[in-house]
Formats: sequence, C-alpha cells, structure tokens
Amino acid sequence: MRINQVSAVAGARASHIRYLVLFMLFVVTTLNYADRATLSIVGTSMKADLGLDPVMMGYIFSAFSWAYVMAQLPGGWLLDRFGSKRVYAASIFLWSLFTLLQAGVGWLGTGMAVAALFALRFIVGLAEAPSFPANGRIVASWFPTAERGVASAIFNSAQYFAAVLFTPLMAWIAHTYNWHDVFVVMGCFGIALSVIWVKVIHAPKEHPLISRAELNYIEQGGALVNMDQQPQAHQPAKDKRANWGYVRQLLSNRMLLGVYVGQYCINTITYFFLTWFPVYLVQERGMSILKAGFVASIPAVCGFIGGVVGGMISDRLIQRGMSLTLSRKIPIVAGMLLSTTMILCNYVETQWLVVAIMALAFFGKGVGALGWAVVADTAPKEIVGLSGSLFNMFGNVAGITTPIVIGYILKASGSFSGALVFVGANALVTVISYLVIVKDIKRVQLKPV
Repeated sequence: MRINQVSAVAGARASHIRYLVLFMLFVVTTLNYADRATLSIVGTSMKADLGLDPVMMGYIFSAFSWAYVMAQLPGGWLLDRFGSKRVYAASIFLWSLFTLLQAGVGWLGTGMAVAALFALRFIVGLAEAPSFPANGRIVASWFPTAERGVASAIFNSAQYFAAVLFTPLMAWIAHTYNWHDVFVVMGCFGIALSVIWVKVIHAPKEHPLISRAELNYIEQGGALVNMDQQPQAHQPAKDKRANWGYVRQLLSNRMLLGVYVGQYCINTITYFFLTWFPVYLVQERGMSILKAGFVASIPAVCGFIGGVVGGMISDRLIQRGMSLTLSRKIPIVAGMLLSTTMILCNYVETQWLVVAIMALAFFGKGVGALGWAVVADTAPKEIVGLSGSLFNMFGNVAGITTPIVIGYILKASGSFSGALVFVGANALVTVISYLVIVKDIKRVQLKPV
C-alpha cells in the first residue's frame, strides 16, 4: 500500500494542473477583493464630491454585503446545479461590468448619485455571491485533504494580495487622474479575466492537460473529483429539490454553528480593512490618500504571508499524524489571539509603530483564517456548494454590520479608538467559538430528506 502511494505521488509530478487551477483561483479572488475595496480607496474623494457624512458612508460601504449575504444560498444552489465553471464565469463578468458602471455616478446629482452608487454596489454583491463557495468547491474537487489547508489559505490570502497590488495602483489612479478611472480600469480588467477563466478552468476529469497519475493521486487523497459530473437525465430535479431540505440539518449542527460564528468574527476584521482602514490612516493618522494607499499594503503583505504560513502549519500537522481537529484549530486560535494586538494602536502616536502593530495583527489574522479549509473538510459531499454558501452567508453578515457599527462609533466619538476595540474583540470571540463551541472537525453526514 505504501509503495502504491509513493508511486502515485511520483507519477502525479507528470502534471501539476491543480496548481494552475489554484493560481486562477488566486488571481480571480485578488480581483474580487480589489473590486470590493474600490470604494474605500476613492471614498475620501467621493465623500467630498457628494457631501456624505460617516453614517451615510457606512451604509454605502455595506450595500455590497446586503446583497452578497442575501444571494449566498441561491448562489450555492446554482453552483451545485450548473457547476463551478459556468456559474463562476458569469459571476466574474457581471461583477466587473457593474464595477465599470460605477464610474458614471459622479455625473449625476448628489441624491441620484448616492442612490445609484448604493444600487450598483448592491448588484456587485449579488454577482460576487457564488465566488467564495465556488473557491471552496473547486479546492474540494481538485485537492486531497492533506493539501487543502495551503490551497484554501492561498486563495483566501488573495484578499491581502489585492491590497498589496491594487490598493497602491487604485490610489495612484485616483491621485493622478480621478476616482472615476479607478472603476473603469478594474471593470475592464475583470471582463477580460472572465474570458480567460472559461478557457483555463475545467472539472478534474474533464481537464485536457491533467495526467491519469495526478487524477488518481488527488482522488485517492480525498478530492471530490466527481462533484460536477453530470447525473443521469432523470435524477437532477429530485436531487436538487432535496438540497434545500438539508439546510436545516446544517443549521442544527453544533460544530458548523461554531464555525459560522468564527467566520463572522474573522470577517469583521476583513471588512474593517476593506472599508474603514484607509480612512483611518487618512483621518486619524494624518496621511495623504496616496500615502495611505501604499501604507495599507504593508499589513496586507503580512496578512498574505500569515495566510500561507497558517495553511502550511495546518497541513504539516496533518502530515505528521495529528488529528484534523487540532491541525485546524491550533493556527486558528493562535492567529486570532495575535490579531487582538491591533487594540494597542490606541496607545501609540508614531505612524510607523501604528503600521507595525497593524502588520502584526493582520499577520495573525492571516494565520487564523482557515475557515474555508474547514468547510472543504466538513461539507457534506452532496451539497458542497450550498454548504459553502451558508458558511459564507453567516461570515459576510459582518460586511453589513462592521461598516455601519464603525460609522456610528465614529459619529458618536469622533475617534477610531472604540472601533479598534470592537474589531479586536471579534478576534477574541473567534478563539472562544473554536475552543468552546466547535468540537471535533469532521465531514457532516446528511440524513435522507
């Protein structure tokens, strides 16, 4: 048996198509988060042009997430019904088109501009809804269990790479030209990427470049390679109707509820970074928009590194024989404890020290952001897309609450001090959730419905 496994591993080296697939997930997710962050980069300029107060900005920031959360379950159903490739391609094209259209809101009157911006951000949220469940679904079908931690960490860490690559770029475009051009550039890039996606991505058993050895290796290692295989003509309607009856079972599972709570709290940190963090650097720390754009990339680099490190630690622990439960929980708990250090920014004045503390906090957040690996480990085989969507729905409620809560904190106090305490406290709740609510991490077995 050992000899066969070694032969399979050695033979798999004849092709590495799963890494090409992972690279595409990384690129698309980088764009995904860059498009979410466009408003935070141009927010200061738009605020002046449109006369917005912090509470209004908070609601506009949240427009994306209202739709994103509402569309999660339908998005997951679409993925399980039509497959990851087609649904994701349509998602990329649509969110990029409506990102492009946001360039025109400045030419409307103030009231109409605010309404149009909210509506367009709302539609972008609808279009992006299938993206992360599709990521989890594709990783589950292309990667064996012992490689999922790194694979999930890499696509999840694209949120930080988006800040590294696109935040300075968007800040430069807004500074050198105007904020309208940021939406034009990002929209056009995404439309082109949707075409590339269709050409490159296939299911494991349908990919023209994969070797038989690699396919055998990932299948024997636990990859769900048959996930998008088309069933017989008489099966789809019955099977797909049954999917919705499974949601209640997922919601009654203690382990999954703890994972959902943890993801909500982790995403609170994410959405602070995507919405208010550049504003914090400008208003609280006196940086220019251009400087804030470049400075924001430093914690992002650390978050990216932390994400990869967390995935590597988790997979290495599995390979050394540690249980799946401990292998996932150790990086999550350690990373989230490290994230609470951002509260220390309230007690320092020097800009470089603030950036250093934020870099440490986001490194920790990256280490602990293994939620999608846990989803790939635990989702029932019948409804991986729907299960990922439910997880993502709970997590992205934070995209609604975080910008609004911080907006009210700022209006009431005039300072970000309370906002940093709020965000840091969520990191601590994640630790409690994984230690107290989540017990053993294992794949959920559904009961017939």
